[in-house]
Amino acid sequence: MHVIGLTGGIASGKSTVTRFFRERHVPVIDADLLGHRTYEPGTDTFRAVVRAFGDDVVAADGTVDRKALGAKVFGRPDELQRLTDIVWPGIRRFAREELSALETAGNTLAVLEAAVLLEAGWQDLVDEVWVVVVDPEIAVKRLEARNGLDEGAARARIASQLSNAERTARATLVVENNGTLADLEARVVAAWQALQQRLRPAAGR
Repeated sequence: MHVIGLTGGIASGKSTVTRFFRERHVPVIDADLLGHRTYEPGTDTFRAVVRAFGDDVVAADGTVDRKALGAKVFGRPDELQRLTDIVWPGIRRFAREELSALETAGNTLAVLEAAVLLEAGWQDLVDEVWVVVVDPEIAVKRLEARNGLDEGAARARIASQLSNAERTARATLVVENNGTLADLEARVVAAWQALQQRLRPAAGR
């Protein structure tokens, strides 16, 4: 099974690209959803988070209070590192399990969408990396309109992530998204057609 790792910064347009694949019946694994699963009570990750950050990160319903946990790591790089060291391996395990299940079911192509694909070092789970990039100034405007963030908050969110240059340096394919939705779709269609051409000989062997 051929696996595409799809990543990009906030407001880059990853969800639009994943929708393109889903419309073509290509299974997409959403690492963000896997992240929510790692916090479920009874998981190894849940227990490790509570041990590391205290019982006060557990809400009344027994789940992790993500707001309380976020307050403990916000603006504290060492604490955030401590949290990701716990959570990212849990997400990776779930991703490996889902990819294995998809391959067993006979799928020949799958997508792993993960905003932190490169930061977490998950490139070994995929065969190629597609990076969706947007100019930071455009991303700021999108965050202001979409998320209701002020300019300072939007810039802080963008600055906390890898830069476009850092992502593109490790990309197999770069999908630029500075224009309209139609522009993005055209680029993805072209990338999809090129992918089909690359995979067709392998499928015929």
